[in-house]
Amino acid sequence: MARAPVMAAGGIVLRRGAPPLIAVVRQRKRNEWVLPKGKLDDGETPKEAAHREVLEETGHEVAIHEFLGTLVYQSGGRSKVVHFWRMEAGGGPVRKLMNDVKAVDWLTLEDAIARLSREYERAFLIQIGPIAIAAAGLASPPAPVPPPATDDADAALQTLTPAEAASVDELRHGLLQKVKAWLRGEA
Repeated sequence: MARAPVMAAGGIVLRRGAPPLIAVVRQRKRNEWVLPKGKLDDGETPKEAAHREVLEETGHEVAIHEFLGTLVYQSGGRSKVVHFWRMEAGGGPVRKLMNDVKAVDWLTLEDAIARLSREYERAFLIQIGPIAIAAAGLASPPAPVPPPATDDADAALQTLTPAEAASVDELRHGLLQKVKAWLRGEA
């Protein structure tokens, strides 16, 4: 039986300017650059967790805006489901960074994408970053990105072992159930 996914939340945190800047944080333990995010505490909604985690990891109070999307990946042998909101930071930091974070950098979208250590976060920010910037009124809406060709997706799935393919199917089903529960306000 598959273990329940780890639920987490975070933000694509913008700072207004020309050009607008995006926050990325450097983890102390792994020395990796990541988007600010973290696990939900008991009884906490994803949106509440996103606000708390961004404050802890960037030191900045933020205004939370629209939901941007969900990133799912494997971490420590479990699926991690991270919900992201567009956020805007104003002024300077209001608190010290949590101990797990070594540094915060404010970078252009292109530089933030390049700085991120994890490929799946880079891919997510490539897709969502322009949408967040446009939603903040800081750029024109991005041109839609065509979905990958079916042949490309089929070719990628063909490289999976039977166990990996079963895991992908199980993850899809579990994620769908979690999203449905979340949308009903049960999660």
